[in-house]
Amino acid sequence: MSSIQHLNAVPPEQAEAELLTCCGSRKWARQVAAQRPFADTAELLDTADAVWWSLDREDWLEAFRSHPRIGERKAEAGQTAREKQWSEREQAGIADAADATRQALVEGNRAYEERFGHIYLVCAAGKSGDELLAILTRRLNNDPETEIRVAAEEQRRITHLRLAKLLSP
Repeated sequence: MSSIQHLNAVPPEQAEAELLTCCGSRKWARQVAAQRPFADTAELLDTADAVWWSLDREDWLEAFRSHPRIGERKAEAGQTAREKQWSEREQAGIADAADATRQALVEGNRAYEERFGHIYLVCAAGKSGDELLAILTRRLNNDPETEIRVAAEEQRRITHLRLAKLLSP
């Protein structure tokens, strides 16, 4: 049985729980699970995107809380072992960052949260600590409405990566 077949076949509650590891919005997971069966991964991704962009700000913020701050290991909303492992891999570029970069990220995270009211969310996979800091610094110049949409797009990208991992054998 392929992974998409597995996702299609499990009970709704299990599908929601598995999808929730990819995106921390309960409403998103519920709505995506309700649209099963999916013919293939492309249909799942299209559905995931359509549902994501139909959600409101509070649903987006719920999803953001399922991620640890860049450079940290623990999410505000808690994480499953799978989510924690994925986050650590996605943020692997921080491991080699200089102490000054790590400290600047801590300070930048704090400034970002004060300015925007939510964590700095970025698709960190494949990015170094210096790259993540440069992105953070640029995004601090955004107005709040622009930034919530930028962060939502980053969450969408993370969701795609995690759905691919979920469906990997």
